[in-house]
Amino acid sequence: MTKCKPFVIALILVLSLSVALVGCSSNTQPTPAPAASGPSGSATAVGSSALQPLAEKAAEMFMEKNKNAKVQVQGGGSGTGLTQVAQGGADIGNSDVFAAEKLPADQAGTLVDHKVCVVGFATVVNPEVKVDSLTGKQLIDIFTGKITNWKDVGGQDLKIVILNRPASSGTRATFKKYALNGAEEATGQALTEDSSGAIKKALSDTKGSISYLALSYVDNSVKALKYDGVEATVANITSGKYPIWSYEHMYTKGEAKGVAKDFIEFIMSDAFKSTITQMGYIPNSEMKVTRDK
Repeated sequence: MTKCKPFVIALILVLSLSVALVGCSSNTQPTPAPAASGPSGSATAVGSSALQPLAEKAAEMFMEKNKNAKVQVQGGGSGTGLTQVAQGGADIGNSDVFAAEKLPADQAGTLVDHKVCVVGFATVVNPEVKVDSLTGKQLIDIFTGKITNWKDVGGQDLKIVILNRPASSGTRATFKKYALNGAEEATGQALTEDSSGAIKKALSDTKGSISYLALSYVDNSVKALKYDGVEATVANITSGKYPIWSYEHMYTKGEAKGVAKDFIEFIMSDAFKSTITQMGYIPNSEMKVTRDK
């Protein structure tokens, strides 16, 4: 019996140690998961339909890279985007024009401009129109209603149908400024479409039609015309030979912050530069000419 005492004592010690360890482990708090890295939250970008395809692609790529961030992109035109961001209804206002061209000075002064790229605009017609180039004077005469038939500019005997964007459109403002030299378009003689996509569809479906589109929308469903004999190409735009182009702006109210800041920085990064080119836009770094208004 006395020989069993050391064994019993050892057993008691082992059991006591096991209970103590179990007690300690039950009181141990679980290690918290590491905080998610990268941007988190949401941002809304509203405005230019010319910039919309690029902004949507950028949002898709940005959210794929940053799982905790959400960016929603909407169209509506440059005027709408600028008004929304100035009034606090959107985080980013996308615009083809400088804010001062659309907003009162006190509202424009609250916004910070981020020029994310450049886009060219072309005069576009229905593919059946037998004209390849128009002069600035001919364009003015067409859009002001002085010329109403394609035969008067070297084409076939066919009525000219003008397709316009709304007054809030930055594409329309850019075309009016640089292609029409600021001339007021004829009222009551044009059809109006709300977006660049709708313009492209209407051009394809309407014989004799003419309008204007960002180069990112131009494909085989429409026909792009030369302007004073100069084709709307990247080389001609970057060199200054072709004048109908604008910066694509992303405005924020005050300095950009949060997801909006991260999103704009992503679009302007070297990593996104090739996507800008692939989608028919022009990186700012390629421009040999500049504009400040």
